[in-house]
Amino acid sequence: MRIGFIGAGNMAGAIIEGVIASGLVAADQICAHDIDAAKVRELARRTGIVAFAGNQEVVAASDIVVLAVKPQYMAALLEEVGGQIVAKRPLVVSIAAGVTLGHLDGWLGPNTPVVRVMPNINATVGQGMAAVAGNQVASEAQIASVVELFAAVGRAVVLEERLIPAFSAVAGAAPAWVFLFVDALARGALAAGMTKQAAREAATQAVLGSAVLLQATGEHPWQLIDKVASPGGTTVAGLNVLEDRGFSAAVVAAVAAALARDAQLDPH
Repeated sequence: MRIGFIGAGNMAGAIIEGVIASGLVAADQICAHDIDAAKVRELARRTGIVAFAGNQEVVAASDIVVLAVKPQYMAALLEEVGGQIVAKRPLVVSIAAGVTLGHLDGWLGPNTPVVRVMPNINATVGQGMAAVAGNQVASEAQIASVVELFAAVGRAVVLEERLIPAFSAVAGAAPAWVFLFVDALARGALAAGMTKQAAREAATQAVLGSAVLLQATGEHPWQLIDKVASPGGTTVAGLNVLEDRGFSAAVVAAVAAALARDAQLDPH
């Protein structure tokens, strides 16, 4: 299986490094091109993949072509290599936010197998979460191969495409909101006299450990909240303030806002 990446940014680099580390694909079976030649050369030096000078070379050499460019560049890219893709019919994987399977089918025609993936930034540390959806031409085996590819940098699930915006709001945008929460926790501890480094480390580990515990136990979040919160204790006091100030409602509204913005994205 030969994999080509058009675009060699942080996400593409994370996927490439994860795939190589997992042993799924050897480095010399992966190639890439980026408009920033220095970036792709550095990625090739670091990982051992093949750096190409153009997008058409990537398509020609690949069984799977990963389109790892920003949404606003997708139309121009597919004007350049769309005809070549249609003729060769590799499996096309897009990680561009807001670019639907309908958009891609419109550019590549009805006979090209296409899989849309929504990864998140946590893939850069091997803890990503990705949603995968294929068009009608993509086979179950092809979709499974994409799930395996992204599982190399975290977890991946197959979803109906109509659910990807909701997934994106939770798994794609939420890391930024979690970072904001960690910063707020640390600022609270800083106000109580902790050093910046100690406060940030404590807040970060609390969030990390809580996520691992939730995932490991499979319990409902409120079951774990009940285990932490003693009657009349400090945790309950903090929970009451958070809810009085609309914490849960604000998070739900943030998801809705992300969904609304997703609907406004125009890849053309």
